[in-house]
Amino acid sequence: MNLEVQRLRAYNFFYFSILSMFISFLPVYLSFRGIAPGELGLLVGIGSFIGILSQPFWGMLSDKAKTLKRIILITVGCSVVIGFLLFTSSQFLVLLFLVAAMYFFLMPTDPLTESLNYRVAENHQISFGSIRTYGAIGFATSSLVIGWMVDLWGMESLAWLFVGYGVLTFGFCLFVPDAPASSKKLSFQDLKQFFFYPRTLRFFLLVLLVSTPHRTNDSFLGVYVQSLGGTTGEVGQAWFLAAVSEVVFFAISTWVLRRWSEMRLIMIAAALYTLRYVLCAIAPSPDWVVYLQISQGITFVIFYTASIQYLYRIIPEEWKATGQTVLAVLFFGISGIVGSIAGGWVFQQIGGDALYWAMACFSFAAFLYSLLLRAKLTDQTEFSHQ
Repeated sequence: MNLEVQRLRAYNFFYFSILSMFISFLPVYLSFRGIAPGELGLLVGIGSFIGILSQPFWGMLSDKAKTLKRIILITVGCSVVIGFLLFTSSQFLVLLFLVAAMYFFLMPTDPLTESLNYRVAENHQISFGSIRTYGAIGFATSSLVIGWMVDLWGMESLAWLFVGYGVLTFGFCLFVPDAPASSKKLSFQDLKQFFFYPRTLRFFLLVLLVSTPHRTNDSFLGVYVQSLGGTTGEVGQAWFLAAVSEVVFFAISTWVLRRWSEMRLIMIAAALYTLRYVLCAIAPSPDWVVYLQISQGITFVIFYTASIQYLYRIIPEEWKATGQTVLAVLFFGISGIVGSIAGGWVFQQIGGDALYWAMACFSFAAFLYSLLLRAKLTDQTEFSHQ
């Protein structure tokens, strides 16, 4: 196997490990510091707003500079320092500033990494999933290991664990290949036409509808498990099962995408998201919620890979990194703001079960909208490989 690809896989493993610590355990850490669900939602919501600004910024910078690797080195290096400070702080205003800083540096690294994975996979004529699977493995193993370690050593150990994984992430990133740069001239006119193309706008609205309850689950899964009597270790187990299922579906994603159209897959994912959240809402114990996270693979992976594939087929070549960040802005930014702030209010005022019922309703609305879009398609080849 090509050494460059192996290094990229190792980088994916450790990058998604630190992403796991941030996404999975930040809400748990904030709760440990006495932050109420409403305030927690506000912190994550403000961070998501910062992400709306930062993700296009880094994506456009990488397109202009014709490099992904050097931009990733900057964002990862800053994230390691900020993450250590975050997981050693307790004052609300300090936490607010550091969470916002993490959203500015760490979260944009995700779409940049996905773009790097996709381009390197194309260059080496291998599947995107064969690289991205290692990120899912890193997310899974760190979720489980970190949960156990925090139970054993205490919440304060998160800072040192984050630094350890972060240094390894930066080290492997030094040796990954850079993405092949496009030789086409950047055209803002092409990008404007892309954004104002009706089919693109309809597709982005669908992404927003599907991703909002998903991001709400990201923010409040750990808090919900603990509200039902679960431990930090069980929170880690929930994220571990979710990530393991991602590994499986990333491995078969190429086969799945060849058999079914992207819109059909997104429609199926929305329906299964609805069922998943209904079952979480009626869960009588934290164990139910923990084991339901195994459905993450067929919901998130199928939805996300289908979305990326469709996006990469309609966006101009020279704007692929920017297009990836637009998708990430919707998935991690706008949906994160709505899901975190509104979700925090619902959780605090009505309860966790009510929050999951609301998420189920949102996903069902996405399912109905996907049916409408599919019915409006006059050219099925827009959404298939046939």
